[in-house]
Amino acid sequence: MTKALYIATLEAHSGKSLVVLGLMQMLLGKMPKVGYFRPVIDDVKEGQLDNHIETVISHFGLDIEPNEAYALTQSQVVDWYNDDRQSDIQDMVISKYKVLEERFDFILVEGSDFSSDGSIIEFDLNIDIAKNLGIPVILVDNAKGKTLEEFCGNLATAVNTYIQKGIDVLGIVANKIRSENRTIISNQLESELKDKTLVYTVPRVNGLSHPTLNEVVEALNGKVLFGEENLNNQTGSFGVGAMQLHNYLTHLRANSLVVTPGDRSDIILGALQANQSENYPAISGIVLTGGIVPEPTILKLLEGFQSDVPIISVSQGTFETTNKIGNIKSKIYAKSKQKIATSITLFNTYIDAEKLLDRLETFESKGTTPRMFQYNLVQRARKEKKHIVLPEGEDPRILAAAAELSTLDIVDITLLGQRIVIEKKAMELGVNISGIAILNPTDASQFELYATTFYELRKHKGVNMDMARDMMQDVSYFGTMMVYQGDADGMVSGAVHTTQHTIRPALQFVKTKPDVAVVSSVFFMCLEDRVSVFGDCAINPNPTAEQLAEIAISSAASAAAFGIVPKIAMLSYSSGSSGKGEDVDKVRKATALVKERRPDLAIEGPIQYDAAVDPLVGKSKLPDSKVAGQASVLIFPDLNTGNNTYKAVQRETGALAIGPMLQGLNKPVNDLSRGCTVEDIFNTVIVTAIQAQES
Repeated sequence: MTKALYIATLEAHSGKSLVVLGLMQMLLGKMPKVGYFRPVIDDVKEGQLDNHIETVISHFGLDIEPNEAYALTQSQVVDWYNDDRQSDIQDMVISKYKVLEERFDFILVEGSDFSSDGSIIEFDLNIDIAKNLGIPVILVDNAKGKTLEEFCGNLATAVNTYIQKGIDVLGIVANKIRSENRTIISNQLESELKDKTLVYTVPRVNGLSHPTLNEVVEALNGKVLFGEENLNNQTGSFGVGAMQLHNYLTHLRANSLVVTPGDRSDIILGALQANQSENYPAISGIVLTGGIVPEPTILKLLEGFQSDVPIISVSQGTFETTNKIGNIKSKIYAKSKQKIATSITLFNTYIDAEKLLDRLETFESKGTTPRMFQYNLVQRARKEKKHIVLPEGEDPRILAAAAELSTLDIVDITLLGQRIVIEKKAMELGVNISGIAILNPTDASQFELYATTFYELRKHKGVNMDMARDMMQDVSYFGTMMVYQGDADGMVSGAVHTTQHTIRPALQFVKTKPDVAVVSSVFFMCLEDRVSVFGDCAINPNPTAEQLAEIAISSAASAAAFGIVPKIAMLSYSSGSSGKGEDVDKVRKATALVKERRPDLAIEGPIQYDAAVDPLVGKSKLPDSKVAGQASVLIFPDLNTGNNTYKAVQRETGALAIGPMLQGLNKPVNDLSRGCTVEDIFNTVIVTAIQAQES
């Protein structure tokens, strides 16, 4: 079962609070610890709380501090969006959500309100958030003021958009519908959506749209003369008391809000008397217009009334006052007990919560998005802090990445190189490396020990002490020896040096794991909607069938270690049994070897790339395959194919390629491309730190 559910809307005043309140009540009856989270809230005045958060936390007694229950305000989102910091928005949301995920069995996530200047971006923002959190959605929309075609068309389009983005829509709630239209709208939506989601229709209830006296005071900047303790009274209809009292009394309805000029003492007193009479309905309050306050004698009389009717004075004229009251978009507040009860009752009456819960229990996340994957990498690296050596300490990109890693306190870093050169370059770049160790191999206290160790390890290959000392002056050899000796947990190099120069020392004395015969590599390809593992794209030019099988098994283990469910596609120019030739036979043999050695792994091969990743093509070419169309680990038949494919995918789709990550060594040593960016270095160091946790 998924651990969360996202409630999103298409516009303001959709009535999603009804769904949130009803679901929260239901969930708390099913599991002990339910959390609540709002990625984005409206801006609130200093010292005040977001109304939604305050209502849910206080009504249900949730164990969450208000500042824990949201990530960003609307103004922050707009500012970051304008500064092209969309990725920072998602990172902040993910980080706040993950903290709650650790504490609660389930989290109800409520989307934004579409009530500010940033509403133009909110539809896409809610999609991105739900996608990055990897949780299903319930969509809510308001039918008020729309034609049947417009309303149903908007909802159907929204559902299809969410589904196309890879988000599961558990249900839709068509809200605020005229009772006589419920069946028509339900049939229309079910016809348009064709079983893509559950459809619920909820009728319009006037009591939920009418404001409380508190909202009237806030909207009109009113002054409370009497009855402040009853400002949560729910208003019903409202009418102007401009006629004579005996005529006006006939217009009173249950919970009427009386609007009258402040000098109409007859209407004021008559309405209060009617409220106490068994022959007239109770009123909710009185609004006195024109800034006129009753005479002192009348005020004295009013003070003597034992009444639960608030009396409010406003500066606006009667006509302006009635217009403003009519335009109030009422909300549900923590003290709105009547509205909360009505909302929960409506939910229970018109929404089959058990059916929704059944769909939640069978929901499976479609995979990890790149932002979630990167977030998880950072959090895993932080849990057990490791020490990574960077031999190319004088390279500006290495310095920038090291400074960022140190500032974020993810790993401990040692830079190799000349201190004076490194510090000068850091100053020129404006990066802070004050907490980072700097070591020049020739000046290091470990130099002789490392040279002697290397000599002992390689003397059978004709290495003498002079040669060993020369090798230890090479930063790649020195850094690798730090890892071998346990003075560092892992090494990342290659920004300046070749792949061969980087990994040769590791092959010479770090060696491979006991059950591994071939060192290989993978890239984590962070595509728009998923993270795939590509191997081998950096090390083995033309692997044999046996080596290809081992690369597949190692790559599946790497995928699983980083939270990706391995479904292996052994790629070739042919799918299934149709292809002939030496190259496809090699892939076929490698697939058979994997099945023999690891029957627990889901694998398909030979298979073409499109059949491996595209569900429609996969179903067409290999309809009975459990891998076709949903492969997460893609094994290329040779280095030429793998290297070109990963670079083509990276450049043409804008995918982030993390790697190459070497697999099979006793201790982690990873290679960088000489064209690497600061982000590439940052990510590779984090991956290396996680590998070190496992070794």
